[in-house]
Amino acid sequence: MEASTDAVASRPDDPRSGPPRDGEQAVSRVASPAPPAWSQRPPLDLAAAAHKPVSVVLQELGSTPVGVTSDQAASRLATVGRNVLATHKVTALGVLGRQLHNPLLILLLAAAGVSAATGDPTDGAIIAAIVVLSVGLGFVNEYRSELAVAALHANIRHQALVWRDGNQQRLDVRELVPGDVVALRVGDLVPADLRLLEANQLECDEAVLTGEPVAAVKTTAPIPASDSAVDLPSCAFMGTVVHQGSGRGVVVATGSQTAFGKIAVGLSERQAETAFQAGLRDFSKLLVRVAAVLTTSIFVINVAFHRPLLEALLFSLAIAIGITPQLLPAIVSVSLSTGSRRLARRRVLVKRLVTIEDLGNIEVLFTDKTGTLTEGAITFHQALDPAGQPATWPLVLGLVCNEATITQQGPVGGNALDVALWSAPATQPLAADPTGGPDAYQRLGLAPFDHDRQLASVAVRTPAATTLLVAKGAPEAVLARCLNVPADAQATLGRLFADGARVIAVATRQAPGLTTPTPSDERGLHLAGFLTFIDRPKADAGRSIAKLGGLGVVKVITGDNHPIVAGKVCRDLGLDVEQVHTGAELERLDDDALAAAIPHTTVFARVSPDQKSRIIKVARRTGVDVAFLGDGVNDAVALHAADVGISVESATDVAKEAADIVLLDKDLGVLADGVMEGRRIFVNTLKYVLMATSSNFGNMFSAAGASLFLSFLPMLPSQILLNNLLYDAGQLAIPTDRVDPEVLARPAAWDIGFVRRFMSVFGPVSSIFDFLTFFVMLQVLHASHAEFRGGWFVESLATQTLVVYVIRTRRVPFFHSRPSLPMLITPLTCALIGAALPFTPLAGVLGFATLPISFFLILLGMVATYLLLVEIAKRRFYAVQAHPRRPRPTRQQRHQRRIQRRAAHFVHHPTRQPSGRRPGPGSTRPAPDRRRPTHDQR
Repeated sequence: MEASTDAVASRPDDPRSGPPRDGEQAVSRVASPAPPAWSQRPPLDLAAAAHKPVSVVLQELGSTPVGVTSDQAASRLATVGRNVLATHKVTALGVLGRQLHNPLLILLLAAAGVSAATGDPTDGAIIAAIVVLSVGLGFVNEYRSELAVAALHANIRHQALVWRDGNQQRLDVRELVPGDVVALRVGDLVPADLRLLEANQLECDEAVLTGEPVAAVKTTAPIPASDSAVDLPSCAFMGTVVHQGSGRGVVVATGSQTAFGKIAVGLSERQAETAFQAGLRDFSKLLVRVAAVLTTSIFVINVAFHRPLLEALLFSLAIAIGITPQLLPAIVSVSLSTGSRRLARRRVLVKRLVTIEDLGNIEVLFTDKTGTLTEGAITFHQALDPAGQPATWPLVLGLVCNEATITQQGPVGGNALDVALWSAPATQPLAADPTGGPDAYQRLGLAPFDHDRQLASVAVRTPAATTLLVAKGAPEAVLARCLNVPADAQATLGRLFADGARVIAVATRQAPGLTTPTPSDERGLHLAGFLTFIDRPKADAGRSIAKLGGLGVVKVITGDNHPIVAGKVCRDLGLDVEQVHTGAELERLDDDALAAAIPHTTVFARVSPDQKSRIIKVARRTGVDVAFLGDGVNDAVALHAADVGISVESATDVAKEAADIVLLDKDLGVLADGVMEGRRIFVNTLKYVLMATSSNFGNMFSAAGASLFLSFLPMLPSQILLNNLLYDAGQLAIPTDRVDPEVLARPAAWDIGFVRRFMSVFGPVSSIFDFLTFFVMLQVLHASHAEFRGGWFVESLATQTLVVYVIRTRRVPFFHSRPSLPMLITPLTCALIGAALPFTPLAGVLGFATLPISFFLILLGMVATYLLLVEIAKRRFYAVQAHPRRPRPTRQQRHQRRIQRRAAHFVHHPTRQPSGRRPGPGSTRPAPDRRRPTHDQR
């Protein structure tokens, strides 16, 4: 598509886009006339703006081709509010509100209050104190985690290139207002709804709005009236990605008033949720339903047995609280925030906590070769004639056809190969030769390099006063445009490629009268020779490949290497190269054929930026979780397309903006650490779930069953709550635990069927030993009611906390899998505290009696037998149970996750609470909309 512009849409001088066209400098230098007062105008609808000429849109927005002034922007920001979709604030009241958002707790406290008022103040006070401690435990851990998350987000800024006061500057996207003029480049996320002022071969990926996989072509021309609110070629929508070309647009709508905002604001009312977190939520609902049935049954039966109504109610509610996994949200929050800090210590910065799970789910990693597997320091090696003999002439031509500019600080601009040529020692004597060196040639015009042609060309005036066309690029592209290629040229190329050299071909032809070359002029060339370059593999690249290979599949995408060279480098590093495909071969494959080819292809060479994003999209369509590591401007579109976009600190701003994760070191080994951290967090959280479905659930079920045949309550409500509090405290060390290597070797998996089967096996085992304890206490020790309760309290706490040592691993515990130090100490300490309580001054208050020494001797034998039986059951269980199956997200789930990922760029995370405003109990809410009502709203 040809560049399309409006007469009014002149741009200021931009060094990135070349010299301005005629008349453009005048626009940037001459003061723009003061526009009418913006506050007096009704809001402009984007669809209406699409139908109007640019000059009219600018007038109605009170703007100019070079945007608004800072004063105007400040005034408008105060009127319309920030360009955000939601505001996420961390407040103590918000976190406390979530902790208290449990109707069972409210009922229990109410019942305890009634109990205290009707004659048992001690028991009511104990229950209230334990509830406060339990809520406080969850509150402290979740609040600390929320503060860590807020600190992470406070340091993340998403910026756009904006014209303010007639000058370009980078601004936080949240500060954009209607009337701002924004630059759009390949890979940019469109920061607001824009009416385009300029479109240079501009295309936008609007799949997040329309679901259409084909990028939409953009223009500046007004469009006829249309019924569609998203089919607007003269506009660019917030949340969409610039797929190709460049442009400028004036902001028409921001925040929730945008088309994307109206979709995303509902999803942004809560933070983005991963598949694992959704599974945990569903699991918690399952346990709540079980607790409701069990609690109701216990209450009805106890009342039927003519037990005191209030006592039966307190006991039933305590059982329900014991079953529900109250600490699960805190465990998840602590795990994610701990994981983000551990990743930061490994020099991996995560922009969103939910990305940690996405990182652990990676099944296929596509990575660039240059700078990742290699050092990224490209150096010129030698210049050769077509026969492979050393020659100077190809080097001179390479310097003549060169897009780098020589400055006092050295060569700047151009690509890495251009810079390497000028930086080579062999260049210095040529640069100093005014008659035979590159300075002897006067450049007349340039056809710059692009990925479709794979070459660049220049027209120059030679010292002999003739015009010469010089072309330089990929050997296959240059040779295809040459006449009478020498027979030994192909042999020379084959030898160079086999050695792993990076090769550029140079060719010429006489071009009388040519001033500005075009692609059609690049024909009838004569091969002059080859230029070879070296980019040495990193010393630790082989270890990193091996480390990542144990975690998933690694594939290499390179845009500038010959397939033979790329394949050789990857093989030398230990990568098992199955097939190598080129960009030209991909062009002949439809999406179905490409999807079939991707699993068997290890290296994609000579691919264009469009082909990179296509490979990523097609790979995702097969259902696998895909990560892409890239650092260039042309990688930004693919970074947006991947499930996890990864960039590096040295990358371009566009690439870092598009990425979810930024590596401070461009090292695949660091990335492997990040993948393992994501999987470790998942596995450790799953340990808590398995604990809740086995020993804890079994003990609460035993308490419910015992109440049916005992003439007294097997445990007082306050004792059940204290037991649950100590159990929860013992599990807080789970996020620090070690994880077995074989578990880290596969992506994380949430399988509710697996959890149910685990519960059906290990829950009854726990209950069997509880009933065995009942038998010992009643028939062997002839315990009183207080001794029975104390004995079972000690036994149940010991079994349900210590069993974590067995459940935490599929291996033999301690011998083949050791827990972390906090994991070793914390559950054991909680079990010892429970055993010591009957001997403390609190025993009488809590309803315990001193236990005989014989009980503890029997207890040691019972606990050892229980743990042994659980180990045997675990071995048999895993012998017939496969690893948890990871359900594939539906297309709708993937689409919602993509919307939330884009919306995260437009969430405000204030570091402190503004004065005079009190938040509600929720931590995230839609951003306040201070816009004037539209005509329809009026």
